[in-house]
Amino acid sequence: MAETAPATVHLVGAGPGDPELLTLRAARLIGEAEVIVHDGLVSAEILALASANAELISVAKQRSRHSLPQDGINALLVELALAGRAVVRLKGGDPFIFGRGGEEMEACRAAGVPVEIVPGISAAMGSAAQAQLPLTHRNAASAVTFVAGQCKGLTDQDWSGLAGAGRTLVIYMGVATAADIADKLIADGVSPGIPVAVLENGTRADMRTLRTLLADLGDMVAREKVKSPALIVVGDVAAHALAQDVLAGWAAQEFIGVETDK
Repeated sequence: MAETAPATVHLVGAGPGDPELLTLRAARLIGEAEVIVHDGLVSAEILALASANAELISVAKQRSRHSLPQDGINALLVELALAGRAVVRLKGGDPFIFGRGGEEMEACRAAGVPVEIVPGISAAMGSAAQAQLPLTHRNAASAVTFVAGQCKGLTDQDWSGLAGAGRTLVIYMGVATAADIADKLIADGVSPGIPVAVLENGTRADMRTLRTLLADLGDMVAREKVKSPALIVVGDVAAHALAQDVLAGWAAQEFIGVETDK
């Protein structure tokens, strides 16, 4: 009896939350999948696109607590594919931007399982678009850097040059370490008065956008009770965002040349 050929694992970006931001290909694959292995941040509206017969497996990750370790997720994808089941690994944002898609792809390859990547709108792009915050701007920034803010050994990293004039720094997973991030950037030479925007629950109905200055970032996150998922955007472009200004004196920041919405 011939062995079942392994099915293809599709690593699919679900985007930042709004189901209307799915690609057409992502929506089709979700509807065709026999098994969907999904992150906790994938919205219920997106999961509702799955077939009624599809098996939904949550592998939600929270800070310091994972329902299934990454090695377990890798093994699960391989096991399902080797059984010939059509698998979609559904990930918030884009699989290759802090989505561990590279690790899952490598695990599939090592097991002889075909894998395809379906890109998604990243959290940074989707959240910035809703906030009307241009990550690049001809008069403000010609470079963008994405970093993870929850990395161990934060104080040992050299962040000099990542933010400042002409640059935009987007920090994922930085809410819990916001005060340390601000201290680190200032210690590495970034001006305490550079604009910052915090984008909470990007593209969702309850999205909140807050602006402040780098020196007040930690206090503002605590004062406003900002919760994950949220992004921190550091740079002159933050002054363009449509937002509630939470630091008195923001209007004094005239170097960007735009009006605030006070």
